[in-house]
Amino acid sequence: MDDKNNDKVIFRGQALRGAERHPEKAKNLHQPQPKRPDWLRVKAPQSKAFQDTRDIVRAHHLVTVCEEAACPNIGECWEKKHATMMILGSVCTRACAFCNVATGKPDQLDPHEPERVADAVAKLDLAHVVITSVDRDDLNDGGADHFARVITAIRATSPATTIEVLTPDFLRKDGALETVVAARPDVFNHNLETVPRLYPYVRSGARYFHSLHLLSQVKQLDASIFTKSGIMVGLGETKDEVFQVMDDMRSAEVDFMTIGQYLQPTPKHYPIDRFWTPDEFASLSSHGKAKGFLLISATPLTRSSYHADADFAALQAERQRRLTAKVT
Repeated sequence: MDDKNNDKVIFRGQALRGAERHPEKAKNLHQPQPKRPDWLRVKAPQSKAFQDTRDIVRAHHLVTVCEEAACPNIGECWEKKHATMMILGSVCTRACAFCNVATGKPDQLDPHEPERVADAVAKLDLAHVVITSVDRDDLNDGGADHFARVITAIRATSPATTIEVLTPDFLRKDGALETVVAARPDVFNHNLETVPRLYPYVRSGARYFHSLHLLSQVKQLDASIFTKSGIMVGLGETKDEVFQVMDDMRSAEVDFMTIGQYLQPTPKHYPIDRFWTPDEFASLSSHGKAKGFLLISATPLTRSSYHADADFAALQAERQRRLTAKVT
C-alpha cells in the first residue's frame, strides 16, 4: 500500500460540523430529540479492542458509516473489530431528512480506495464485511464500478471473507445494478428506509417502488445472492403500513428484513414521532417470520449491518434448512 497516496486522501465530510455538515437543513425548525428511554441507552466505547479498530480505520484513511451516521452500536461493533466501510467519499449528493452523513459537493473519487479497504479487511481479519457508500448522483454509473472494484480487491486479499454491500438506489443509472451483481457479493442490501407515505418528507430524493424493483432485479439477475432491506420506525408510520412494507419486500423476494428505531441526529433533522417499545419490536419480528423471510431482525438498536456476520451465518443455515425440507 502506497503511503504517499494515503497522505493525499482528505475527506471533506469528516471535517464538517454542525450547519456546515447539513447546509440544506439550516432553515429547518429546531426540534430537540426527546429523552431516550432506558432500552436505547448504550455505554460509551472505552475498550482496547475499540481503540485498535479505530487505529486501523485511521491508518488506512477510511470512512465508516459507523461514525458518519452516528451509529449507537459503534462501541459494541468496533470492540468486536466489526466496521462498516463507507466508500465513494464522505459527502452525499442527496439530503435525506433522517441522515447524518454530510451533504454537498462530493469528494473526488479515490482510485486507491479499493486496495486500502481490502488491506484493512485483511488486517481486521474479518470473516464478513459490509461495504456501503454515499449516494453519488454526479457519477455516470452512481459508483457501481467502484463497488465492483472494492469487491474484487477484497476477494484477492481475503478470499474466505464474505461480502455484503449496502448500495444506493442507482436511480437513473442504467447498467449500474448489473455491474455490482456481476461482482457477486454474498449479500445485496438496499434499504427502503421508511413506508411509502413518508417518502416525500423523509427520503424525497428517492422513489419507493424504484428501490423495491432494484431488490427484485437482483434476484432476477442472480438468485443465489441473498437480498436484504431495512426500515426505521418512529417517523410517524403505522403498524399496518409496516406490515404492507413487509408484504412488498416478500413480493420482491427479499430474504432478510431489518427494523430499528429512528434516532434523530440533530435538532434540525426529521423529528421523532415516538419510541417503539421492545414488545412492539418483538411483535414486528413475529409478523415478519410469519410472512416468510429467511431472517428478520427487529429491535430498537437494530441497524443494517448490526451483527451482520452472525446474521449471514443464520441466513445460510435457514436457506439450507428450507432446501432440505423441500427435498424430504
